[in-house]
Amino acid sequence: MSLAERLRAVREGKHLSQGEVQKRTGLLRSYISRIENGHSVPTLQTLEKLARAMEIPLYQLFHDSEQPPEKPIFPDLNGSKGAARKSSAKDRRLLGRFGELLGRIENGDRQLLLLMAEKMARPRNRRAKS
Repeated sequence: MSLAERLRAVREGKHLSQGEVQKRTGLLRSYISRIENGHSVPTLQTLEKLARAMEIPLYQLFHDSEQPPEKPIFPDLNGSKGAARKSSAKDRRLLGRFGELLGRIENGDRQLLLLMAEKMARPRNRRAKS
């Protein structure tokens, strides 16, 4: 089921008209119709408004079950939970800095940097053969 179909089904299941959703969200009824018919792609902020208006948690727009989806368990690549947390905060700072710098460079240079990073990220045994 698509997001558009799910939005319409939830709204109709709650016995709400598009006009009532308009009053609760401040979104135009015509825009709500365009979303439900798949002609517009709503932002996350709009989806949050719609979920609040229909009194459902946001995840239910993406997930069939009444229960929230289970959180994925990612492997601990550093060997200990404490080290993973420290590394994660450090990685976030580093990625934030990269994001700032990437915003300043031209698209062609960004593509070159991406190609270099992909080459550097290859496993060493494959890199030696190149």
